[in-house]
Amino acid sequence: MMTTTTELLKNTAADVEYVAGHKNMLQLIELRWIAVIGQITTIAGAILIFDVKLPLVQMLEVLACLIAFNVASHLRWHEHRPVTNNELFLALLVDVASLTMQLYLSGGTTNPFAFLYLLQVILSAVLLEAWSTWTIVGITLLCLAGLSIFAKPLALPFDHARGISSLYVQGMLICFVLNAALLVVFISRISNTLRGKAAQLAALNQRAAEEEHIVRMGLLASGAAHELGTPLATLSVILGDWKRMREFKSNPDLLAEIDEMQTQLKRCKSIVSGILLSAGEARGESAIRTTIRDFLDDLVEDWQDSRPVRAFDYVNRIEQDLPVAFDEALKQMIDNVLDNALEASPDWVQLEAEVENGILVLSVLDRGPGFTPAMLVNYGKPYHSTKGRPGGGLGLFLVVNVARTLGGTVAVTNRAEGGAKVTLTLPLKAIALANE
Repeated sequence: MMTTTTELLKNTAADVEYVAGHKNMLQLIELRWIAVIGQITTIAGAILIFDVKLPLVQMLEVLACLIAFNVASHLRWHEHRPVTNNELFLALLVDVASLTMQLYLSGGTTNPFAFLYLLQVILSAVLLEAWSTWTIVGITLLCLAGLSIFAKPLALPFDHARGISSLYVQGMLICFVLNAALLVVFISRISNTLRGKAAQLAALNQRAAEEEHIVRMGLLASGAAHELGTPLATLSVILGDWKRMREFKSNPDLLAEIDEMQTQLKRCKSIVSGILLSAGEARGESAIRTTIRDFLDDLVEDWQDSRPVRAFDYVNRIEQDLPVAFDEALKQMIDNVLDNALEASPDWVQLEAEVENGILVLSVLDRGPGFTPAMLVNYGKPYHSTKGRPGGGLGLFLVVNVARTLGGTVAVTNRAEGGAKVTLTLPLKAIALANE
């Protein structure tokens, strides 16, 4: 059975959250590798260049633990599980703990790199939920307070008066540059991820609103179809009686008019039955089990018989005729595209059909005025139409949503030689599954 639209939207929203969470986790992993390289460089520079006495063994042990955690984080990143707020919170806690241990071993708050705590706080504000962020803030404050009490100061001369020549001032400037550069790079990337997530969720909300709009339209159409059934049946009986009356039998012109009226009435009945079928209320009818070529050939024949088209080109390039199942909604979708083309171009319409890599591709071409730039941007949205009448634009809106429900797409373009082209792509597998 085909997955319902609601389930599809929920699954898509879950996918958006999954991708965003993994991107954020990857940002922290990359930042942690930069921290490892930075710590190695800083420790080496402090000992070899500035001759600062540091507990090298203990600091390398802390560094080894950080590397091990980052390797484990990278293995977790490859798992196909959503990254939760708690996992990101734990990762930042490890970073804070590692920074605290390194600062404890290298002067505590007298170490100018103590300002790196701000990086952890800002990252938590961007990535975590509110309670987690405030927890990080509280923990960093406690760490700073603990370092000021328990850590041994660095054996550096108190030479702040030397300005830029002061070793502490130089370290503070380096810390500022690191903080600023890392924040600009990583916060920009994280913000882009969050904006992309918000845009995708907004698109999902828009799609959900459109699906709700379709449901309301379907209910109205179903009710109207029920109401139309009786008057259409009455008209059918009356036309049948007229055709047998002596006055009409002796007048070929009137008989031709009655035949045309019966043809159009038959089309109305077909539309009503199609609406009821799409709403799941058809009178014992089911999906059409046929082949691709037969379905399209019958569809084209029915469409030509019931429309006043002057020239219609049907190009079927499907070489292998595959057995599939089509429902009435798909037939109405194709009819709708053909009707729009006929309305724009009464003199000529063309339908091309082919199968490419398991995808059914249907192209409808016309020689009309084509789509306006606004329509090319907004095609498939309700009430965007070139016809300028109230309620216009619903046809293509329904076409796009039916195709999307079946796993396909709709693309519209203007032809270089004039006119428009609408291309429907439908996965054959999805169509078959939709009608099992």
